[in-house]
Amino acid sequence: MPAITATLPRRPVPGAIYAILALLGLAALLLPALVVRHGPKVTAIAARVAQPQRVVPRAELPTVEPIAFQALAPTDARAFNASVPFSTAPNPAARPFRIFGSAEDQARAVDCLAAAVLYEAGDDASGEKAVAQVVLNRVRHPAFPGTVCGVVFQGSERRTGCQFTFTCDGAIMRAVIPAAWERARTIARNALTGTVDARVGQATHYHTDWVVPYWSSSLDKIVEIHTHLFFRWTGWWGTPPAFSGRYPGIEPAIAQLARLSPAHQAAAVEAGLATAAIDPALLTTATAAAAGVAQDTNTFLVTLDGKLTPDAFPTLATRACGDRPYCKFMAWSSKAATPAALPVTPVQQRAMTFSYLRDRAFGFEKALWNCAEHKRAEPRECMKAQMSITMAAPPPTNFTYDATPGSAIKAIAGAAASAPDPLAGVRRKGDPAPAPAAAPPVRATVPVPAATPTAKAP
Repeated sequence: MPAITATLPRRPVPGAIYAILALLGLAALLLPALVVRHGPKVTAIAARVAQPQRVVPRAELPTVEPIAFQALAPTDARAFNASVPFSTAPNPAARPFRIFGSAEDQARAVDCLAAAVLYEAGDDASGEKAVAQVVLNRVRHPAFPGTVCGVVFQGSERRTGCQFTFTCDGAIMRAVIPAAWERARTIARNALTGTVDARVGQATHYHTDWVVPYWSSSLDKIVEIHTHLFFRWTGWWGTPPAFSGRYPGIEPAIAQLARLSPAHQAAAVEAGLATAAIDPALLTTATAAAAGVAQDTNTFLVTLDGKLTPDAFPTLATRACGDRPYCKFMAWSSKAATPAALPVTPVQQRAMTFSYLRDRAFGFEKALWNCAEHKRAEPRECMKAQMSITMAAPPPTNFTYDATPGSAIKAIAGAAASAPDPLAGVRRKGDPAPAPAAAPPVRATVPVPAATPTAKAP
C-alpha cells in the first residue's frame, strides 16, 4: 500500500517579528559601543598617569617627594583610583607609640599631632585616628624627620614642598571650633600613649580619592577610609622592620601653632608674634579699619587705634592678613603720618610704629616695633634705625622705595642726577692732573660739573 504523505500549509511570519529580531540585533551591536564610549575611561586615564617607579632596595633610603598632583579632573581621578587594586600582602598593625620627654616637649607633640588630624581629616574621629597613625609611622621611619612636629611641618617653609598642605597654604590661620580642637588633642594624646589604628598598618602616605599624587603609582594601596586612600612603600621599606627610627623625646617649637598652643608660644616670641589679651570688640573694629591699599591688596597701611597695646599689634596684623600667603602690614600711631597710598616715603617709614611681613613661600614671618616709640624687651624685635637722607631737591618721579623695614633705598639710574653734586671740587680718578702751584706746594682741585651723579676720591 503506498505511503500517504500529508503536507501542512505554511503560515507567513508576521512583519512585527522581523522588526523585533532586527532591533535585538542592532541593540547587540550598539550597546557594547555605547559602554565603551560613555563608560569610565580608565585605560585612557591610566595612560596620562605616571607609571609605577622601581621598588627601592633596602640599601637605598626612599625619597620623600613633595606634594604634586596629576592633571586630572576629580571624576577622572576617582575612576583611576578605583581601578588600582588593593595590595594582597599582609597588613600588620604598627607597634604602639609611647611618647617621653619633658612635659613641655610632650605638650608640643600633642598639639602638633592634633593640628595634623584636625586640619587633614576635619572633625571626624575615624579619619583623625587614621591620620594620627600615619604621622607616627613617619616618625619611626628613617626617611622622615624623627619628631612629631618635624614630620607634621616638614617642608612647610616652601609653598610646594610641604607634606601636609595645611602647613603651607594658609589653612592653619583659620579659626577652629574649641570643642573640635579638644577632641583632636584627645585623639592625639591617645595615639601618643599607645593607641593604635590597625586599619592603616604601616601606611606612610594617604590622599583623598578625587586627586592622584605623582607618588601614588609607586606605592601599595592598602586601605580606604571614607574618602581617603592609604598607602605604604613597596618592598622592604613598607614592612615593620623598616620602622626602626628612635624617637629623641625633644620637639621643636612651631610659631604657626602659637595661636592654638601655649606650648608653642616660645617660637612666637622668637619671631615677635606672641599673642596678647585683647578686647574682642576693639580688635574687630580695628581689623575692619585695616583695608588693603588699592595698588596692592596684600599690603596694609594702617593707623593704629590708641587703645591697642603694643603687644596686640601682631594679632591685628595676622587678622588683617587672613589667609594670604604673602602679606605686608605697616602701621602708624598718627593718622597724619599714615600714607594714603604706595610708595611709602623714607620720612613716612621713619615714623612707622609697627610692621609685619609674611612670606610663606620662604617660610618667613616677622613682626617689628619702632622701639623709639615702644620699648621692647628683645632687641631683635626692634626696627633697624633708618639712615637719614638729605636732598637738595625733591626726588624725581621715577624714584622708588622698598618700604620693608630694614631694606635699602632703591633708585633707578639717573635719580641722583637731579641733586647737586655734594663732592664738587674733589678731583676724580682720570681727571687731568692739576697745574703745579707755587711753594709751599698745595694740592689743587679741579671743579667737577654738578650734574655728575657719582664721585670717587682718588
